[in-house]
Amino acid sequence: MAAYIAGHKGMVGAAIKRQLEAQNVEVIARSHEDLDLRNQQSVRNFLKNEKPDFVVVAAAKVGGIHANQSFPADFIYDNLMIECNIINSSFEAGIHRLLFLGSSCIYPRETAQPIPETALLTGPLEPTNEPYAVAKIAGIKMCESYNRQFGTDYRSVMPTNLYGPDDNFHRDNSHVIPGLIRRFHEAKIAEKDEVTIWGSGKPRREFLHVDDMATASLFVLGLTSDVYRGHTHPMLSHINVGTGKDITICDLSHLVAKVTGYLGAIRFDGTKPDGAARKLLDVSRLSDMGWKASISLEQGLCDTYKWFVRNQASIRKA
Repeated sequence: MAAYIAGHKGMVGAAIKRQLEAQNVEVIARSHEDLDLRNQQSVRNFLKNEKPDFVVVAAAKVGGIHANQSFPADFIYDNLMIECNIINSSFEAGIHRLLFLGSSCIYPRETAQPIPETALLTGPLEPTNEPYAVAKIAGIKMCESYNRQFGTDYRSVMPTNLYGPDDNFHRDNSHVIPGLIRRFHEAKIAEKDEVTIWGSGKPRREFLHVDDMATASLFVLGLTSDVYRGHTHPMLSHINVGTGKDITICDLSHLVAKVTGYLGAIRFDGTKPDGAARKLLDVSRLSDMGWKASISLEQGLCDTYKWFVRNQASIRKA
């Protein structure tokens, strides 16, 4: 059994790679230098030569709000090319099984909470990352279209906010959990009396450890066709992946401070933007199929902080 993981060096791809190797599955991987996923002919030749048993599409051009707003053309073009080339070339190579990893940003900016899969395409997207979201929606629809026309078994999973080992801890471009971990750790080392967090601390967010995401991904990929089709629809087949629980940014900040050992004061700057008040996924579809997250937020934060400390030498350069 062999699997090709596109994006094996990213946080999710690396976690899936670890779990597959633990199951004695041969993992085929190529760096960007060896295989440009935006090049159709290169991807076509690679998959025809390797012919893995299944493909995991975890590769994507990602970035924060500033990057998305500064380079919208790059984000929509690169992501469309990556997924189009991999999905179509997988079909041409006779690869029947594929898993496409998307993002919860596919859903409308304003929608009911928790967000069900049926919310897709029911309203305007968040403008700051619309090009990226459109590309991810296209990936879902490509999988569905190839299934409908050619009888392939291409599936899609949409994760909530992820964190864990191999995350991006950059001072300016990181997401909330790695950003808080680095700030509180550095404040502890510098013996700072106070750390200021942007916003009121009132917004609620859902977080999933990347190892849980990897487990869920392989769970969905391994479902029998009858079970998968019994819980999805041909034109609404993607599956939300999350914990089904959220936490305020205020409570999260205090939890990260506890995990990192920071004992100073935490202040919230209400003059800074909060973003959406809440963003929680409805994970009942996945739960009904038999999977639930197993890593608690505090346990996951402890695990992530230990990884951060062990990798200080490389992270400090960012």
